[in-house]
Amino acid sequence: MKVPNKLSKMLSTAGEKAAYDNACKKLLSNKIILAWIMKSCLQEYRKCTVQEIAEKYIEGDLYVSEIPVYPDEETPELIKGLSTEDTTIAEGTVTYDIRFSALIPGTDNRLSLIINVEPQNNYYPGYPIIKRSIYYCCRMVSSQYGTVFTNSHYEKIKKVYNVFICINPPNYRKNTINRYSLKEENMIGNVHEKEENYDLLTNVIICLGDAYDKEASGILRMLEVLLSDKRNASEKRMILQDDFGIQMEMDLESEVTDVGHVLDDVAQRNYEKGVCESLVSSIKTLTETMNWSVDQAMDALKISEEDKEEIRKKYNIG
Repeated sequence: MKVPNKLSKMLSTAGEKAAYDNACKKLLSNKIILAWIMKSCLQEYRKCTVQEIAEKYIEGDLYVSEIPVYPDEETPELIKGLSTEDTTIAEGTVTYDIRFSALIPGTDNRLSLIINVEPQNNYYPGYPIIKRSIYYCCRMVSSQYGTVFTNSHYEKIKKVYNVFICINPPNYRKNTINRYSLKEENMIGNVHEKEENYDLLTNVIICLGDAYDKEASGILRMLEVLLSDKRNASEKRMILQDDFGIQMEMDLESEVTDVGHVLDDVAQRNYEKGVCESLVSSIKTLTETMNWSVDQAMDALKISEEDKEEIRKKYNIG
């Protein structure tokens, strides 16, 4: 058995994760994909069509984690709105993944929402992710001072949404969508405030299921297909077009393919790593049981001279 050449191609898992995260953010930044999320999870858009949301209500262009999605092209398919970075001296900097504004349907004074959408690979990062989501919403509200309103004009505060899409949630959370928002409670008496005056922040946690899970439907299935590491690009394109009516225009088709390439690269690196570790184990077994030198063991395993050197460096043997 021969070790694949280019063992130096093995990258750290951190690098692989970063590449996958960036590809996911680009996919999620497409207007049609955002419109699906908004229709399915944001109550203001329930009665709108996906096409209406994408064409009429999502404002401007989009920036993803400070970087324009397509800095050299102007295209109506992508949006650019608010800065993804929010900095205060006391609390430091928060960088949002996909942050943009959207008009609220049926309002005469062009009210708008501020929305942040983020993919999450780790459901247990050391704290409950809902608390981070709430913190993000609070920061999006407080950061409006000096831009949306000044002095005491709190009536101008815009409602904010934070949406976390959990790609690998625990089993008990798979195929679920939970929403957390401010509600009025009458403790004594029966007086009601206008909902628009207190309904100012909402958190949505979307937890995807496994590939080919028959329980998944609607937005859960669409996002699972879009972000799946189990499906190839051609299968994704077919499902998104046939089942969800999402046309594979040049930019979206390119991003779907990019995610596939990233996942293929990761799979290849993991395969190569597994092969190498298996060979190192075989080398050690032969040197111990046959009393061979490392070179003799490598020759018996038909390892090339180039790969011998790589194995010695990486695994500190021989």
